[in-house]
Amino acid sequence: MYAQEKIKPYEGNAHKREQVEQLFDNIAPTYDALNHTLSFGFDCLWRRKAIRALTTYNPCTVLDIATGTGDFALAVARKLKLRQVVAVDISEGMMRVGREKATREGLHDIVRFQKEDCSQLSFPDNSFDAVTVTFGVRNFEHLDDCLCEMHRVLNEGGHLILLELSYPHNKLWRALFSIYSKVVMPIVGRLISGDNSAYTYLPQTMKAFPQGEVMRDILLKNGFAQASFRRLTMGICTLYIAEK
Repeated sequence: MYAQEKIKPYEGNAHKREQVEQLFDNIAPTYDALNHTLSFGFDCLWRRKAIRALTTYNPCTVLDIATGTGDFALAVARKLKLRQVVAVDISEGMMRVGREKATREGLHDIVRFQKEDCSQLSFPDNSFDAVTVTFGVRNFEHLDDCLCEMHRVLNEGGHLILLELSYPHNKLWRALFSIYSKVVMPIVGRLISGDNSAYTYLPQTMKAFPQGEVMRDILLKNGFAQASFRRLTMGICTLYIAEK
């Protein structure tokens, strides 16, 4: 078991998956505003870099896992002009916001939202040219199971694009970011979202999540033929790319 798999949003005996679903249902209405505010808009820049990497491979079919409110899935649909992007999540509350955004943008026929557990995807083997996850991997209850499922549904030669928050390597930046994530994020998150646990839990998972070389090796262990990573914005975010 990886360290972040032990961290749960709330007290109680419920499985992490159930608590994560509850958490994101709770914060769904304010999630986008909080993301942009707490990251100073850098989350949009990081998504653009991930889309640029995805565009290199010219995928025809894309599965966006832990899609949340669909920001990445909608951006992929606009940029790559695909006929359909499948966007999945365990939180109906988050996807409800995503569907509303898709309707406003005229993309409701292109981006299809459906509830899925990443550790047991309902899709057949070799279904997608690309699988993407942005800021969601650290919330998985069973990381290896989810990565194996992503590998299974990818076509041969297909690519996995992961974008995840991480802790900077530079000591000064690490210290500053630690204070920001432990003090500022929980206070602002609590005030705006109304959930006392959400923005305490999220920074904890960021620190515990396997990063850099460790995560690259985990990808290789779970069947991917190649894996690489690139740190963004002083290491606050990391882009991982793996090939089946």
